[in-house]
Amino acid sequence: MAVGISLVFDRGFPQNRHVIRVLLTYTSIVFVSVRALFRCRSEQAIVELALRQQLATYAHKQIKPRLTPLDRAFWVALSRTWLRWRDVLCIVQPETAVRWHRRGFRLYWRSISRRGPGRPSISPELQALIRRLASENDWRARKIQAELEKLGFRVSLATVSRYLPKRMPDFERRQGWTTFLRNHQDAIAAMDFLVVPTARFKLLYVWFVIEHGRRQILHVNVTEHPTSSWTIQQLREAFPDEHATRFLIHDNDAIFSNRVAQAINRVGIQSTRTAYRSPWQNGIAERWVGTVRRELLDHVIVIDEKHLRRLLREYVDYYNQDRVHTQLRDSPAGRPTEDRPSRNAQIVGLPRVGGLHHRYVWRDAA
Repeated sequence: MAVGISLVFDRGFPQNRHVIRVLLTYTSIVFVSVRALFRCRSEQAIVELALRQQLATYAHKQIKPRLTPLDRAFWVALSRTWLRWRDVLCIVQPETAVRWHRRGFRLYWRSISRRGPGRPSISPELQALIRRLASENDWRARKIQAELEKLGFRVSLATVSRYLPKRMPDFERRQGWTTFLRNHQDAIAAMDFLVVPTARFKLLYVWFVIEHGRRQILHVNVTEHPTSSWTIQQLREAFPDEHATRFLIHDNDAIFSNRVAQAINRVGIQSTRTAYRSPWQNGIAERWVGTVRRELLDHVIVIDEKHLRRLLREYVDYYNQDRVHTQLRDSPAGRPTEDRPSRNAQIVGLPRVGGLHHRYVWRDAA
């Protein structure tokens, strides 16, 4: 009924809405007080206390009454001790008081569960000494801790790590993968597979080994069914009893199983796998795959395994003996430099790989 009267008054007198709401609230409080006369004295005292608290809140000189933390604490405490507290609560919803209680519960447990301050901090002089030892000697935390103990300072490893200066990586002193390959290129080889389709839409697998130092193809062969046993046999043919290779780089293909890795180690070579999805770590082998496709396979239709083996043999001879590499400024086998033998000499092209490529030499005119 009070809500209906409030709506009527709000429509008739929009300029006095707040005053009308306050009057209706007081009317509701008086009605609750009359009901309280018929209750026991203890319950009547609680009702009176609750009503007085709400009257005190409305007595604040504000258009919209705002509850203080003390008001919230009162209603939270009352909700925990009196079951009928919802009947006398008018200024806010009962769910609001429940939300206050849950918020207070979280704040309480958060305060008592907070971690302590931990170990005391070290002096600024000791902090500066840690930074000095790190900058002058390129030491890590454990070695700095040992040096501080020699000087009479007992500091934990975690504390030393906390005050170490953050350094930018020194790329000049750091050896990258490219630097490692360049420094060991004469002792490194790489192997890989490439797939070639045939005229009958079958797939042939080409296995090869390339030397890093001179970019020379040490061995190449073709098969329709690559297996670990077949790969191990190719390794024996590629690396005879005497060889200078110490590292063999390959990817994580399933064909390069642990059995293949053990066979590599038995011939005195260390098997070196690249990281997953990192073909750039075997870049020389990957580059040769692109080269043989551009210079040979993209220009022919392979009939069968025998045909592909013959084409690859001719191309590898050209690649090792005649082709000039931009990185080496020479051929892998060390192609000799020719001077013009006479004034009448002319340059003659010698066809290679069926005329796909040529080697040019001086020849005396007839």
